[in-house]
Amino acid sequence: MKQSSDTVVMVRPHHFRSNPETLADNTFQSVSQANDVAQKAYDEVTDVANTLREQGITVHLFEDETTYTPDSVFPNNWFSTHASGELVLYPMFSNNRRKERRADIIEFLQSHYKYSTTLDLSGLEQKEQFLEGTGAIVFDHQAKLAYAARSKRMHEAALNSLCERLGYQPVVFDASNSAGTPVYHTNVIMAVGTEFVMVALDMIEEKARQRVITAIQHSGKALIDLSETQIAQFAGNTLELDSKNGKLLALSTTAVEALTNEQKIHLAQWVKLVPMPVPTIELGGGSIRCMLAQVFKPA
Repeated sequence: MKQSSDTVVMVRPHHFRSNPETLADNTFQSVSQANDVAQKAYDEVTDVANTLREQGITVHLFEDETTYTPDSVFPNNWFSTHASGELVLYPMFSNNRRKERRADIIEFLQSHYKYSTTLDLSGLEQKEQFLEGTGAIVFDHQAKLAYAARSKRMHEAALNSLCERLGYQPVVFDASNSAGTPVYHTNVIMAVGTEFVMVALDMIEEKARQRVITAIQHSGKALIDLSETQIAQFAGNTLELDSKNGKLLALSTTAVEALTNEQKIHLAQWVKLVPMPVPTIELGGGSIRCMLAQVFKPA
């Protein structure tokens, strides 16, 4: 099982703005009063798609011309794809985020890549059991682990049910910032590559920390510990991709500037760092990793 893919789905918003429905629990989110936020976000997505294509990544770019889905630029939260043949649709916490699920994207993926199973978990929204895709879950596909921080957007019963279907082992923990606010999505404090795991250990509850470390050690991957300050600059919100020219790490310029020289040298053993500026998108509370929904082709 490969950890990284060579194909992603992106959504280019025409009316990007900070989502008022997610502001309460997303400490990474800000409100901008600038008049040109939507145009800047549109341009940033365009530039990221072009950069990834230049690096040899296949990018399926979809347009969002609606005004009622402010977070549509983060498609990784509402679906995931798996080399074992599943296309998974997830239950979303916010009402306006549920409107991001698009039949055209689902149909494209089903017809183009021939997934054998579409696992639709969106009905769990009626039970208030939320599980926001690869925001709430950071998969280690090689070790068949599903790391997940508890939050309003990660219901443990929903996670356990999904892991049972996929044959993964859940690794659940509590994580918060120094003010005690729970981390809203696991993928802002953790990223798993083929040879490494980047994670903010100090933000994980002490009782669970050793369990996470042990899981990483058993996976055989190197551990790169991130600080809370680096996490606040989206250093944990990165994604390894697998181009024809080798593996790369997609991350924002904010994130790469937060990494130490030693961390950059360490990562460069395994991946080419490809930083991209997305300061406007980051006002929405997510960065490069949140913008990229990986496409794993069925084996």
